[in-house]
Amino acid sequence: MKKNTYTIPLALVFCLFFLWAISSNLLPTMIRQLMKTCELNTFEASFTETAYWLAYFIFPIPIAMFMKRYSYKAGIIFGLILAAIGGLLFFPAAMLKEYWAYLCIFFIIATGMCFLETAANPYVTVLGASETAPRRLNLAQSFNGLGAFIAAMFLSKLILSGNHYTRETLPVDYPGGWQAYIQLETDAMKLPYLILALLLIAIAVVFVFSKLPKIGDETTSSDAMVTDTKKEKLIDFGVLKHSHLRWGVIAQFFYNGGQTAINSLFLVYCCTYAGLPEDTATTFFGLYMLAFLLGRWIGTGLMVKFRPQDMLLLYALMNILLCGVVMIWGGMIGLYAMLAISFFMSIMYPTQFSLALKGLGNQTKSGSAFLVMAIVGNACLPQLTAYFMHANEHIYYVAYCVPMICFVFCAYYGWKGYKVID
Repeated sequence: MKKNTYTIPLALVFCLFFLWAISSNLLPTMIRQLMKTCELNTFEASFTETAYWLAYFIFPIPIAMFMKRYSYKAGIIFGLILAAIGGLLFFPAAMLKEYWAYLCIFFIIATGMCFLETAANPYVTVLGASETAPRRLNLAQSFNGLGAFIAAMFLSKLILSGNHYTRETLPVDYPGGWQAYIQLETDAMKLPYLILALLLIAIAVVFVFSKLPKIGDETTSSDAMVTDTKKEKLIDFGVLKHSHLRWGVIAQFFYNGGQTAINSLFLVYCCTYAGLPEDTATTFFGLYMLAFLLGRWIGTGLMVKFRPQDMLLLYALMNILLCGVVMIWGGMIGLYAMLAISFFMSIMYPTQFSLALKGLGNQTKSGSAFLVMAIVGNACLPQLTAYFMHANEHIYYVAYCVPMICFVFCAYYGWKGYKVID
C-alpha cells in the first residue's frame, strides 16, 4: 500500500493504545480503593493486578489463532466489545461488594484489552518501513502514555475521596455509619468505568465502518486460506527459535513486572510511607504518569539520531541506579526517584517489542502473541514486591530490589539480547 494510506489506519490503532492505557493505569487507584471497600491489606489488594494480567498470559495464543483465522480488525472489534461489557459489570458488582466479583471483572476487561494489544503492536510495526518500526511504535505508545496520565491525574480523583477510614476510625457521627461509608466509596468506582465502556463502544462502531489494510499473511486470498488450512499453523512455536525473540520475551516479562510493581504500589507508597494525603498522592501519581508521557515523546524524538537498543541500555541502567536511590533513602527522596524512573521506563516496552519482532515476516503474529504473554510478569512480580513491603513495613524500601533486578534484564537486552543472530 502507498504510504499515505497508512495515516487513517495508524490513527485508529493509536486510539487503542490510549484506551488500554486508561484501563491498566486505573489499577493502582483501584488497589487503593479496594483496600477500603473490601478491607484488604497491601498484599491482598495486589491480587487485583494478578487477576488483570493473568488474562495476558492465558489468551494471547488463542487470540493470535483467532486473528490468523479471521483478521486483525475482527479481533480489535471483539476486544473492544468484551472490555466494554466488563466495564458495565461494575454496576452489579457495586451491589455485591465482594472482592472476587471485582477480580472477575478485571479479568474480563483485561481479556478484551489483550485482543487490542495483540493486534495493535504488530500492526504498527509493519505499517511503514521496518527500520523506523521502533520509532513508530514508540510514537504509538506515546498515546498509551497520554491515557496513563489521564487515568492517574483525573479519573483517579473521581474514585479516591480523600477519606480512608477503618471500622475503628470512622467518626461516630458519620451519616449512615459504616455501611453508608462503604456504599459511597463503592459507588465512586462506577463512573470511570462507565465512561471507559461508552468510549470503547464508540470506537468499536468506528472500526466496524472503517477499512483497515491487510498485512503479512492476511493478504493471502480467502480461497488460498481454505486450500491451505491443513498446512497452515494457527500459532507457530517455531518462532521461538529466533534468539532475539526469546530474549525479547524474557526482557518483556521482567520489564512488565518491574514497571507494574512500581506503578501498582505508587499510591500505597505515597499515602503509607511518604505520609501524603490521598488528594496530594493522586496529584503525584498524575506527575508520575506525565513523566512517563514526556519520556515517550522525547524518546521517540531521540530515536531519530540514536539507535533504539543503545537508548534501551542507557535507560535501563538509569533505572537500576534510581531503584538503588529508593532502596537507600526511601520516603520523599524515593518518591522523587520514582518520578525519574517513570521517565526512563517510557521507551522500554515498545522498543523491546519492536526489536523482538524484527525480521519475523509471516511469524509476526505468533511472535507478538508470545511477547504479549510475557506481560504475565505483571501477575507475579508486583505481588512479590507487595509481599516484601507488607512483611517488612519498617524496611519497606528493600522491596524495590525486585524492580531493580528486572531492569538488569532490560539492560542486557539492549546490550546483546536484541541481536539477530539466527
